Formats: sequence, C-alpha cells, structure tokens
Amino acid sequence: MNIKPAIAFDIAMHAPTAATISALLYPHAEVVLHDLKRGTVVAIWNASSGRAVGEDSLIEEEFGVVSGAENVLGPYEKTGVDGRRIKSISAVLRDAKGDAAGLLCINLDVSMIDNAVKLLSAFAGAAQPRPQVLFSRDWREEINASLHDWLKERGLALSALKRADRVALVAALEERGLFKTRNAVDHLASLIGTSRASIYNYLTAARGDAS
Repeated sequence: MNIKPAIAFDIAMHAPTAATISALLYPHAEVVLHDLKRGTVVAIWNASSGRAVGEDSLIEEEFGVVSGAENVLGPYEKTGVDGRRIKSISAVLRDAKGDAAGLLCINLDVSMIDNAVKLLSAFAGAAQPRPQVLFSRDWREEINASLHDWLKERGLALSALKRADRVALVAALEERGLFKTRNAVDHLASLIGTSRASIYNYLTAARGDAS
C-alpha cells in the first residue's frame, strides 16, 4: 500500500482569500492571518487594531485542543482601540492532520452602522405625543390611524381584505363616529381602493348586522 505523505501546512495559501475579503470590505474590516504553530501574526490587511506582522498572536497555546472540531468561531464582539464596536469572526485553518494551525480573522467596524441607527431613530421616532390641539378636528388623520390600528390588531393586510372584513372595518369606524364628516366616506373609499357606493353598502350591512 502506498501512503502519500501529509502535505505540510502553508499559511500563505490562505492569503488570497484574506486579501479578497479585505478588498470587498475595505476600509471597514481588518483581516488578520495568524500562524498558530508559531504563535504570530503573519499577515494583516486594512490594519486598524495597532497590530503588525510578526507580533505575538496572543492566543493560548492550547487553542488547537480547545477548538475541537469547531471551524468557525463567532460572530463575537470586540472593542476597537478608540472604543468603536467591532463585530468579529474567525475561521480555523487546519493542517493535514486536522489540527488547528492557523486563524483567519475578520474584524468589522460596525460603529458607523450604530451611528446610522441612532440617526434614523432620532428622525423616525416621535419625541413627544402629537399636540391634541392640532388634531382634534383632523378627521382624515383619525380615519388613517383607526384604519391601520384595526388592521394591525387583526394581523390583516389592506390588500387582502374580504367583504366581511370591510363590513367589520366600516362598523368599527362608524362606532367611533368617523362618518359624521361629509367627505369621510370618499376618504375611506380611496384608502381601501373601492367606490363610494361600496362603502355605503358596507355601512348598510354593518347596521343590519348590529340590529
């Protein structure tokens, strides 16, 4: 029986993969190759952590044993040198024996996303309740809000309403006195994509069901 000798582990073979990832995520992700056999950083792209090639990887020597069969570690969080939130993930690179011989780590700076979320929340969120003095007579706003509250409570989509649903909706709006305004029927008809006559038919059916 001919047994082929094990191919020696070469960390450099993973450099093109690391370079590709770093190019795609530039400049927001640092990509690092660790040689666990030597315990050093052997390559780094988009450096942002202050580390350099040749430095100690600062990874426990027992890592290969601890990692077991796990090939992907994370995503996990780290803190950047300036306090930024970093989302990281590491791929375990194994030799021919299956032992952990290297790590390919991606450190993605998500602080810009955090800032964007805060900015959008600030613009989208209502800081205070709406002033009642501005809306007490705004029957259009009242119908809009009541319609969508009714849909949300029942888990219904406006486009999927059946006749029975529309009758129930009209009944709910009438119960709140929203059809006392002359143009309310026309407004609701435009909202749900039907005719003025249909709204009156739903009203008749709702009143019949209530009697």
